[in-house]
Amino acid sequence: MDVLSDAVATMRTGRPHSSRQDKYAPWGMRFEASDGAGFHVVLQGSAWLLPENGAPLAVGPGDVVFLAHGRGHALASDVAVPLEEVRVRPDGRWPEATPPEGPPTGARTVLLCGAYGLDRARAHPLLAELPEVVHFPARVGAHRSLRTAVELLGTELEEPQPGSDTVVTSLLDTLLLYILRAWWQRERHDDGHPTGWAGALADPAVAAALHAIHHTPSHPWTVGELGARGGLSRAAFARRFTALVGEPPLAYLTRWRMTTAGRLLRSADLPLRLVAQRIGYTSEFAFAKAFKREYGVAPGQYRKRAS
Repeated sequence: MDVLSDAVATMRTGRPHSSRQDKYAPWGMRFEASDGAGFHVVLQGSAWLLPENGAPLAVGPGDVVFLAHGRGHALASDVAVPLEEVRVRPDGRWPEATPPEGPPTGARTVLLCGAYGLDRARAHPLLAELPEVVHFPARVGAHRSLRTAVELLGTELEEPQPGSDTVVTSLLDTLLLYILRAWWQRERHDDGHPTGWAGALADPAVAAALHAIHHTPSHPWTVGELGARGGLSRAAFARRFTALVGEPPLAYLTRWRMTTAGRLLRSADLPLRLVAQRIGYTSEFAFAKAFKREYGVAPGQYRKRAS
């Protein structure tokens, strides 16, 4: 798997959910804070996004907004209208929209809203550095894959067909990757010398090392060996990797090994010995010690809590 896919797969929990909303002004919806991330797409009309922190943001037809950190926010036809609390049901379904009293007379807005469950306890730094609100204004020719996924998702929600449950879930997972990809592509394009993870993924030497770590975390990587993947000396590679990723190569390797171990303990019924081997530990005792140092609990206890 590539680094972006790995980061998302590690944090994702549960099943994503979405809803198509038809609103007639005046209307307002408040979304409470959550552990996940969410998005809103304006299919028709216009709206105001009211973030918990920051100024109101006007969004129009075709605009996509992504809220990566699960902070409370609101959507409304105007910044001054009363807000109705929106709470997702325990089974993940969205509540039915409140029908207007009498024939609708205000301006119509059609929204596509969705949410993802994320494990914030092991937030990958690639996702953690995103701003509170990521806004993709509608522009001709921009982010065509993202626009196509939005159109397909909107069609499935408007006109459900046999198999739509599976199609919608797959499209939501695809949409999340397209949103994140579009963000880092924009960061690279807007800044001739991008920093952070946008720079890390654009840097051939650092990207090669990250791919090697993610592809084979069990390998006993050294800084020199990782640097050689990108044609850099040990010292030059270590400086560049640390500057872009935010931590030294072997520190990131340990982080990823422990993140992978947590995922295996949650999702696979493997003996601890095999979990240790898959992330590069020949000794189950050494693995358990490192895992407890990282998570605060022993691997067996972590697995019981996660089950």
